[in-house]
Amino acid sequence: MNGFDFLQTTRVIFGVNSLDQLGGVAKELGATRALLVTDAGIINAGYAERAQDTLRKDSIESVLFSDVDENPTTTQVEAGVEVARKIGGIDLIVGLGGGSPMDCAKGINVLLTNGGRMEDYWGFNKATKPMLPSIGVPTTAGTGSEAQSYALISQKGTHTKMACGDVKARFRAVILDPALTVTAPKGVTAVSGIDAIAHAVETYVTKNRNPLTQMYSAEAWRLLSQNFETVLQEPVNVPARASMLLGAHFAGIAIEYSMLGAAHACANPLTSRYRIAHGVAVGLMLPAVIRFNQAEVAKEYRQLSDDLLETILELKRIASLPQKLSEFQVERNALPELARDAATQWTSKHNPRSLTESDFLALYESTF
Repeated sequence: MNGFDFLQTTRVIFGVNSLDQLGGVAKELGATRALLVTDAGIINAGYAERAQDTLRKDSIESVLFSDVDENPTTTQVEAGVEVARKIGGIDLIVGLGGGSPMDCAKGINVLLTNGGRMEDYWGFNKATKPMLPSIGVPTTAGTGSEAQSYALISQKGTHTKMACGDVKARFRAVILDPALTVTAPKGVTAVSGIDAIAHAVETYVTKNRNPLTQMYSAEAWRLLSQNFETVLQEPVNVPARASMLLGAHFAGIAIEYSMLGAAHACANPLTSRYRIAHGVAVGLMLPAVIRFNQAEVAKEYRQLSDDLLETILELKRIASLPQKLSEFQVERNALPELARDAATQWTSKHNPRSLTESDFLALYESTF
C-alpha cells in the first residue's frame, strides 16, 4: 500500500445553476478585473455572456480571451498573456469551457506572473513567483483539468504536449454546474466521457495509486460508467449530467496524485501527429492497455467491474466510438515511430506494468 501526501487547496461548488455564484466567488478572492479564458463554442452557447453578467453584478470588470483551440498551444497562451498585459490590472483569471480553455488559463497565469516561455515550466513546480487567483468552470464532463495543477500545452512547431505543473497554478475555486453540460453535442459528450472513464480506470491502477486516490477513482468509475449511456440517449437528463460532471472531477483529483498510464502515453502521439481528438485516441488505446496490464492488476480491474474489458468495449459501442487505428489515416509503417514517441511520454512511467518501446509497438499493432 503506497503512502501519500494529499493537499487539497481548491474550493469546489457543485450544483445546477451554480455559475450564478461566479461573481460572488470572484469578489471573495478580491477580484476587480478578470480575464475570462474561453472558446468560440462557449461564446456561441451564451455561457461566456452569462459569466460576464454575474461578474458585472458584483462590480467586477471582465475581458474576454477566446482564441483557444482544442489542444491549446504555446502561441495561444502567449496571445492570452499579451491581451492581459495590454488591458492591465488583471487580478483574476477564469477558465470557462472544456480542458483546453482551462489549461490555457493556467498557462496564461504562469507566464503573466512569472515570465519566460511555457517550455521553462515543463515539469513540476518550476515557477518561483506567486500567481493570480483563478477559477475553473468546466462545461464538459471530461478532462478533470479543473481539479489539477497541470496544464497540457502543445509546443509550437513540434506539437509535443508539455505537462507544465505547479501547485500555485491550481484553481482557487471550481464551479461545477451540470446545466452547462446539457448543450454539448452528442459527439463531444461521447469523446469527453470516454476520456473521463479512462481517467478513472488508469488512475485506479497506476504505480502511484494509494487508498485515497483509489477512493476517488472508484467513485468516478461508478458515476461515469452508470450514467454514460443515459447522457448519450437523454442529453437533457440533468441528474445524469451531474453524475458525469462530478465523476470527471473526482477522476481529475485522482490524476493529480496518481497520474495516468499507457493509454494516455499512446494517445498523445496520435493527437500531436494525426490530430485525432484526445478522447478518441485514449478510447482507441484503452482496451489494448487493459489487456496488457491484466496480469499485473487483475484484482484491481475486477474491483471496478467483473469484466472491465467487455464493459469498456460495450461503452465504446454505445457511444459509436472508433475501434481501430486503421479507421484513420494512420499507416502501419508509421507505428514504430509512434511507439518511440509513446515511450517518451511522461505518463508511461506510471503504468502498473512497465513498457518498452517494443511493448508500445505491440499495443499499436493490436489496435491497428
